[in-house]
Amino acid sequence: MTGTPGTPEPEGRVADAVKGNWVDHIAPAPTRPYLRLSRADRPIGTWLLLLPCWWGVALAASIDGNRLWDLWIALGCAIGAFLMRGAGCTWNDITDREFDAKVARTRSRPIPSGQVSVRQAVIWMAIQAAVAAMILFTLNWTTIALGVASLGLVAIYPFAKRFTWWPQVFLGLAFNWGALLAFAAHSGSVSLPAVLLYLSGIAWTLFYDTIYAHQDKDDDALIGVKSTARLFGKATGKWLAFFLTLSVLLMAAAVLVALLPQDEPVKLAVALAAPWFFGWHLLWQLHRLDTENSDTCLRLFRANRDTGLIAALFLAVAAAL
Repeated sequence: MTGTPGTPEPEGRVADAVKGNWVDHIAPAPTRPYLRLSRADRPIGTWLLLLPCWWGVALAASIDGNRLWDLWIALGCAIGAFLMRGAGCTWNDITDREFDAKVARTRSRPIPSGQVSVRQAVIWMAIQAAVAAMILFTLNWTTIALGVASLGLVAIYPFAKRFTWWPQVFLGLAFNWGALLAFAAHSGSVSLPAVLLYLSGIAWTLFYDTIYAHQDKDDDALIGVKSTARLFGKATGKWLAFFLTLSVLLMAAAVLVALLPQDEPVKLAVALAAPWFFGWHLLWQLHRLDTENSDTCLRLFRANRDTGLIAALFLAVAAAL
């Protein structure tokens, strides 16, 4: 439902889309199936792809000073995250179309529901990737190389749940690549702080996507799809506490390695507030988690936009000092 009793669902609406989203109610009807393929009706994924990019450019700028060009890096990452998340989700739906047709939450997606053919989806994926490439080529050669390298991770991820209980690791490798890419876009290279920030993001992804995967664990068990939610089971809370701790420690290490040599205590304190408040928000989620309640899992998963924004805010302020 759209939120008003008696109001019919918009035609073609995907089951887990945000209620009242702009795609279902404002976008021209012919574009809606393609925007749904890109998850434009579920923007949380774009945020989760974008935020490590903003962490990366902010941390790099805090090391050797911010520049006007950083604004383009931040904006380019935002546009690129929307496009590449769309291309990646389209690829995911192409490869998972048979699984999606068997799962209650996903059978309403454009390909299994018949709104878009596989051929149309492939063309749409190529268009999104091509536009994203135009943005990438405005950046330095190291960043371009990193952007091209990320395609391998994007291609592999949809198949991970077929051969490993840890597909969330592959998602983390792909979704946090922007921390390396945006750091390099500013500095021209990748150094230890960027790598530590990247690893922090991977641990964060294991946290939030395990929560997300608990929505589908029963259907996944029936069709043989693996996930950390199924692997951890009743021990999920302990594993999430571990990922929380690991993510916070790695982010703090990234800040310390980057800023300790500068001997600027105020900047260092502001930057260290990023992992501190980031961790508290994750702890808030952990205390409210009920892995048997799908609505709670989805709400907490979406709350990670705010988690990542908190870290981005403090790192950006530190870069501005």
